[in-house]
Amino acid sequence: MIKYTPFFETIKKKGITTYALRHKHYISNGTLYRMRNNQPITIEIINALCNALQCKVDEIIIHEPDND
Repeated sequence: MIKYTPFFETIKKKGITTYALRHKHYISNGTLYRMRNNQPITIEIINALCNALQCKVDEIIIHEPDND
């Protein structure tokens, strides 16, 4: 399962609010909702987040094995 825990840690560490991401970098409320609930987002959005936050992919997502 892909989780977005690193994203929320990264924005906290960098002092960037979700408000700023929405209004300055045009990241939608829907995207942030999906990330809060560990739902899929596109590679294009991950790229946009990396550019906005000036970070690497592993500072946005993490993979944890499914419990199947």
